[in-house]
Amino acid sequence: MYVKASVEGIKHLEISPITNLCIDIRNPTSDFETRERVVVDPTDFVEQDEGAREPPHHFSIKWEGSKKSSVLTVLSVQELKTALKKKKGRSKGEDPRMIRALTADDSDVFVPVAAFSTRGIEPYAFYPMGGEFIATSEGGHVFDDDENEVDLSEDWGDYDVENDIAVSISDFSSKFEAV
Repeated sequence: MYVKASVEGIKHLEISPITNLCIDIRNPTSDFETRERVVVDPTDFVEQDEGAREPPHHFSIKWEGSKKSSVLTVLSVQELKTALKKKKGRSKGEDPRMIRALTADDSDVFVPVAAFSTRGIEPYAFYPMGGEFIATSEGGHVFDDDENEVDLSEDWGDYDVENDIAVSISDFSSKFEAV
């Protein structure tokens, strides 16, 4: 998942590793089978029956007429590194597909902030619910709790009192790309 935004007074913006993610998904083999606003918890794996063949995953669905469950897993940085190494055509140096924080230099540029491993599921839209992102001001103040929640469902702004810096994030958008 890639995001972009215009940021002011922000050193970096990153997705919280313990937040729920609200996404739309579809069956990649059928345009009419979709599920909207599915909430995925990256800290909670779906319970599986003993002897289940699927690897651990965060979300599963059985599409109409399908024999197998389709699964989605939110990848950690290390899991993404491993997955990208298995792909052909890797380049030397830092891979631009690696998830990272959006910085002030990335203002208005799409940056990969989350990665998913999917089988039979195609995520296609993301909906901020509030609290998914952690923003750090240029002065180092972290906005990430209930009192300082970063809600990107609309333009967001706050003030870093300790460092006398106004901070804002606007024009937020996201997209999904297959890697």
